[in-house]
Amino acid sequence: MVLDTWNSKIKEADALLDNLTDEQLQNEVSPGRNRGVYLLGHLTSVHSRMLPLLNLGEEMYPQLADSFITNADKTKPLTITASELRQQWKNINSTLATHFSKISADEWFQKHNSISAEDFQKEPHRNRLNIVINRTNHLSYHTGQLAFLKK
Repeated sequence: MVLDTWNSKIKEADALLDNLTDEQLQNEVSPGRNRGVYLLGHLTSVHSRMLPLLNLGEEMYPQLADSFITNADKTKPLTITASELRQQWKNINSTLATHFSKISADEWFQKHNSISAEDFQKEPHRNRLNIVINRTNHLSYHTGQLAFLKK
């Protein structure tokens, strides 16, 4: 059920992004808020960080973190285009889907990489599946913001 929801939210975000132009992504989702391109970069970077967090490999796009996680929107010029971000968004989600399809039910309940073994003993709910639930909610929130860019 969790993965069905994840996949559904990815498809929803894809459909929205496919219907937004690069020009629309340059707009703020509301006055004084993040631009669409920033949210796309932010989501791509967060999803890229899921690979090492879930012990699935190295981050695919570590270079995005400085512009889209560490720093707020409009604090530094972007060095990547909306078109490039769209491709990276597709790539990371395809990679995650491939990995997710290979994880057994038991493996989802193992600890993720940002919790120690000692803390995991005390808080077993801090597992790999919980990361996907959290990131699904995160994606849903930002997809809701991006919807304001539609004409």
